[in-house]
Order: sequence, then C-alpha cells, then structure tokens
Amino acid sequence: MGQRKDIDGSTGVPTFYGSELRWKREEAGLTLQQLVEGSFYGPSHLSEIERGTRRMPAELAEHVDRVLGTDGFFTRRCEDVRRAKRKGHASYFERVLDAEKHAKTIEEWCPTLVPGLLQTEAYARSVVRATHPLASDEDVDEKVTARLARAHLFQDNHKTPVYWVILSESVLRQPILASERAAEQWTHIVELARRHRIVPQILPWNCGAHPFMLGTAKIMTFPDAPPLVYTEALHSGDTIDDPALVEEYRRSYDLLRAAALPPKASLALMEKAAEDDRNGKHRD
Repeated sequence: MGQRKDIDGSTGVPTFYGSELRWKREEAGLTLQQLVEGSFYGPSHLSEIERGTRRMPAELAEHVDRVLGTDGFFTRRCEDVRRAKRKGHASYFERVLDAEKHAKTIEEWCPTLVPGLLQTEAYARSVVRATHPLASDEDVDEKVTARLARAHLFQDNHKTPVYWVILSESVLRQPILASERAAEQWTHIVELARRHRIVPQILPWNCGAHPFMLGTAKIMTFPDAPPLVYTEALHSGDTIDDPALVEEYRRSYDLLRAAALPPKASLALMEKAAEDDRNGKHRD
C-alpha cells in the first residue's frame, strides 16, 4: 500500500475543500470505496478530489453530504472550488480544464489560431488582448497565466496524454506577432514534437473543401470515462457527451486528419515558417 500523503489545505480553495472532505470521511471511519458506494464514481475519483486535483461533480457532492450527514456543506462549497479552479478562464471552460488533466488522448482542430495548450506567452498575450481590448492589464495577466499553466501536461515528468493537433496552414502565415516572436511560437511547437510530447499536422491552404470547414473541436478520451468533445465560439463553448454526436465528430476528425500533411512534412513546414520569421521574410 502506498504511503498516505498529507494534504496542505492552505495552498488554495480546492485543497482546503479536499482536506475537509478527507477529514470528515476518516472521522466517519469510511474508506474511499465505502464513501462512493451507491454513486456512479470510483474511489480514485474521490481520492483526486481530496488531493484538490479534480472537480467535485454536484451529484457526487450530494451523495457525500447524505452519507456523511454534513447538511449540504460539500454541495454548497462546490461552486467555490469551481471558481477557484477556473480562475482566469471562462465558466464554460471549466469542464475542459478538469478533463485535460485526466485525458488519455486529446485531438484538436484549430482552423484560425494556435490552440491554448501550445501557445507561447507572447502569442497568448496577443490573442487575449485582442479578444478583450478593454480588460485591465491585471485581468490580461491572469488570463495569460492561467492559459500557460495548462501546458504543464507537456512537462517531461508528467504523464502526457497523446495530443494530436491539426492546424490550418493559414495560421502559419497570419501576422499575429512580430517576426521574432512568431519564430519562437513555431519553434516551441516543433520542439514539443521533437521531444515526442505532441503530434502536429498542417492542413494545406490549397486542400480545397474538407470535412471540418465549420467550427473547432477538441476530442478527449479517458481511461475511466466516456469521451467528450468541446467546441468553442468567440464568447461561448459547448461540451458534448452524447455518444452519437461524439462519434460524428470523431468521424469528421479522422477524415480531416487524412486530408492533412503527414507529421514529418508538417514539422518541416513549421520549421520553414520559423526560419522565415527569424530572417524577416514572412511579411514580404
């Protein structure tokens, strides 16, 4: 049996919530398995909530309150934890934040910009400022910091999900950043691929009509849960779990992948874009 790790509830709202949950569970003399019995969740899910690394679903919070007799405490405090965990992100993105951390695979299609998981600080700041032109510098800093924090998935000591991203070639040519900063963005993606953290592909600008001409998609699979699809518009997002609809997105993504350049050719194209930017050629 692994050594029990203490939880420092002073590090933030999620860990405080988790430490209280563990304290009440152990006070009642219950194991993780005993507490989740009668719910749709497993003991590992509850353990991650106790450690502050996973969101508490409302239905599980209600179940815990009933079993522990805590008079609705954990149900009422659910939203506090959610607000803390999504700091710097829109409320509609909350489910994705949690899902990314536990995904087995993530496949993403971004036709108009570099996806958040791959953005450098300069790129993220440019996009956030353009999207929120009247936001204070503090609000922009918070959003950029929150976006960059998601990239911990690609750290060498992290169990990385299989991340497959398809970018439109037009994104390589879009002058969002000054040449030097643009070169840093493409080099960052290339280095992640060279370290075997991601698999990027480029959809050629002249590919013609293709199966995913409308919208974005992030398709996520999990070792212990059904797959999810996330789509996003300018100021809204939608998480889809209907199996039939998820399968439709899956089929469209597979057809899109078939239309894209192979990974090796895609890397070469990004390396060329980085070189052009470093040499000041991209804007000519």
